[in-house]
Amino acid sequence: MEIKPLNFEKHIEHVISILIEYTPRVLGAIIVLIVGLWLIKRLSKLATKSMANRDLDVSLRTFLRSLISVGLKVVLIVTVAGMIGIGTTSFVTILGAAGLAVGLALQGSLSNFAGGVLVLIFKPYKVGDSIEVLGQIGTVKEIQIFNTILLTTDLRTIILPNGAVSNGTIINNTKHGILRGDIQVSISAVHDVDHVIELLVEELLKHECILKTPAPEVAAIKIIDGGVNLSIKPYCLSENIMTVNSDVVKIARMVFEKNDIKPPPLKKFY
Repeated sequence: MEIKPLNFEKHIEHVISILIEYTPRVLGAIIVLIVGLWLIKRLSKLATKSMANRDLDVSLRTFLRSLISVGLKVVLIVTVAGMIGIGTTSFVTILGAAGLAVGLALQGSLSNFAGGVLVLIFKPYKVGDSIEVLGQIGTVKEIQIFNTILLTTDLRTIILPNGAVSNGTIINNTKHGILRGDIQVSISAVHDVDHVIELLVEELLKHECILKTPAPEVAAIKIIDGGVNLSIKPYCLSENIMTVNSDVVKIARMVFEKNDIKPPPLKKFY
């Protein structure tokens, strides 16, 4: 079957009219897309530089830069689609429906995302802090958008979901920079307790890592069979707490041996 020349010419004219109509739009959209992506990249760099000048947390800087970049790219895509002729209303509706579907599928992840935002904004802890949370104790190595990474004293890496962390009880051991140790020792009741306390405080103040202000505290806290329990509470910088707790035990032993201070008598079992 042969195509009539008249119909063929009509088809050619129709194609040419479409090209004439849409080519400027497509070229304009491509130019806007290229220029827009370049501007978004520049704005992201400027935002990062501005946040660095304001000394914002590194994790917060990374998160905000990603948020700005993604948000601007979504606006750019909607704008380019409108220039081509795609209805922006229906396009936004599709994006909204897709976002709702993804949100329902990723409720846990979104909860962790929101928790990460709260942690980055309100800063209950920062990288380098020693914290207790969700039954775990460790040093914060990294604050990610979805997770917080802890390193324990025995070098185990613990990954905690930010959603649960932000909704739980957080104990920050290094928030104020100093910590108080708490070591208990026992002496025989035959000794002068006040004199023993004076001897302990005198030696504690000689330790280079124990703070002079606030001064170390030593107090009698309990009477036991033939003896007295003493609580030794020295203050130190948070990073020195393990060393100080260990050295306090050595100091107490040295004081007791030097001054012939005896422990409580052993219980007799019959």
